[in-house]
Order: sequence, then C-alpha cells, then structure tokens
Amino acid sequence: MFWKIVGALIVAWIAFMVLGSVIGFVFKAVLWIGIIGGVLFLGTAAYGAITGKKASKRISR
Repeated sequence: MFWKIVGALIVAWIAFMVLGSVIGFVFKAVLWIGIIGGVLFLGTAAYGAITGKKASKRISR
C-alpha cells in the first residue's frame, strides 16, 4: 500500500513537471511572438508617419 501511494505521487509529480514545462514553453513563445509583432507594428506605423503624404485625401461626392 505504501509503494502504491509513493508511485502515485511520483507519477503525479512527473505529470505536473511535464505540464508545467509545456505551459511555460507556450507562454514564452506567445510572449516573444507578441513582442516581435509589437515591434513590427510600431516600425510600420513610424515608417508610414515619416513617409506619409503631406496633403490629406478628401472624399469627393
């Protein structure tokens, strides 16, 4: 009976370690994708602001 409890605890511990590492990897991947996307967005916005046309286009009716 003692070894069944110890075995179950070891299996649960390994399962939590694997699950934690997978969740940690996904969180880091999403974080880096968000950072790269934010930098690209800000770069594109800055480029558009710098090279934008001075006269604004008006909608003709």
